[in-house]
Amino acid sequence: MERAGGNKERRKSPRVDMDWPLEYKATDALDAYGGIAVNGNDAGLCIHSIRDMPVGTRLNIVVLYRKEFQLTCFEVLADIIWKDLCLKEDWKGYQYGLEFVKIEGEDLQKIKKLLSSRIRYRGES
Repeated sequence: MERAGGNKERRKSPRVDMDWPLEYKATDALDAYGGIAVNGNDAGLCIHSIRDMPVGTRLNIVVLYRKEFQLTCFEVLADIIWKDLCLKEDWKGYQYGLEFVKIEGEDLQKIKKLLSSRIRYRGES
């Protein structure tokens, strides 16, 4: 897969679109903040947030999603590996590329199951 500008795609797994709320905090901070996971795979996420954070920041993240009629979550430890301004018509903030650093086995299974169900659903029209 090629990226814009002719760069070769380096991801091992394709990104899946999502719109899941999340809570994050830097590992060296006390305060937690909210954001949105906009796409991801089993190695990382792209998130939107209004907070300005530097590349290299390590985050504890809890991503919320709906499972049948309940709200549930998975937790990961991730590093910010890239950052960009995100300016939309009614929203100004930042877009971050996160790479998972640590994820427990149970949470990894949740992510894989979620992503595979999203891929199947997207393919059915």
